Amino acid sequence: MNIRITKNSEEANCITHSGTFHCDEVFSTILFSKILPNVVVCRTPKVENVKEDQYVYDIGGGELDHHQYGGNGERENGVKYSSCGLVWKKFGRDVIKKYTNEKIDEVWKKLDKDLIQCIDAGDNGQIPPFNLDYKIVQIAGIIADFNPNWDEDLDPDNQFLKAIKLANVVFDNAIKNTISKVKAIEKVELAINNSSDGIMVLEQYLPWKDILLESSNEKAKLINFVVFPSNRGGYNVYTVPIQEGSFESRKLLPEEWAGLKDEKLQKVTNVKTASFCHNKRFICVAETKEDALKLAEIANNK
Repeated sequence: MNIRITKNSEEANCITHSGTFHCDEVFSTILFSKILPNVVVCRTPKVENVKEDQYVYDIGGGELDHHQYGGNGERENGVKYSSCGLVWKKFGRDVIKKYTNEKIDEVWKKLDKDLIQCIDAGDNGQIPPFNLDYKIVQIAGIIADFNPNWDEDLDPDNQFLKAIKLANVVFDNAIKNTISKVKAIEKVELAINNSSDGIMVLEQYLPWKDILLESSNEKAKLINFVVFPSNRGGYNVYTVPIQEGSFESRKLLPEEWAGLKDEKLQKVTNVKTASFCHNKRFICVAETKEDALKLAEIANNK
């Protein structure tokens, strides 16, 4: 990784604040590492005499900071920008070009929605409370935990670099995953268009959920079950969630199938190669595509 820290602001090309570090400037630094041959970061309490070839973020009140009065803008959906979102808005497309030259705007928008906005919302206090008696672990908290504890004598800059390493893996996975999902849109949309009687069939596994739920095709709203090859062998029949991230389905598999396997499921369904139905009734499996389709048809007609 081409990132190092300096105490000398004169030799730095990236400048951010010192002290406790947060998710937004850590990921901002990752973004700069994708478009600069080398990143030399100066973490400082005060910004002075900035040169033209230096990027200042999350400090100083400039274009890539959001701590000035009134912040530094927000999206149409109300999510305010942190330094990460501001860097992504300005340089994100250049970052994407290091991974792909196809559908750059689509990748930019989707990654903004799926990762960057969460970082921004967390840093700006816009993630709503969950009202639970246990903690929801988020990427911001994982990054924050790299800061030295009160009873440790650790170099904050070294801890910053450790956080950077983890964030780099997270970002690389996120952008590759996003590019893959964008590439799948055309195939899933074709399957939506070819769907019938509430059932969509995929000839290979594709990341279909987000695409189906966001599709403007009216047929997408009618799909209750998706059939596709399982990576464990055979074919899955999956229910369609009512919305992104939900565990509630538009239509569940029949109650009498819940938790059954092999002969017991085959007896109830009269489908020869039926092999498994989850007790939560969101997925069932058959050995052949034909039998998976039979299970989907039976479930959809219940």
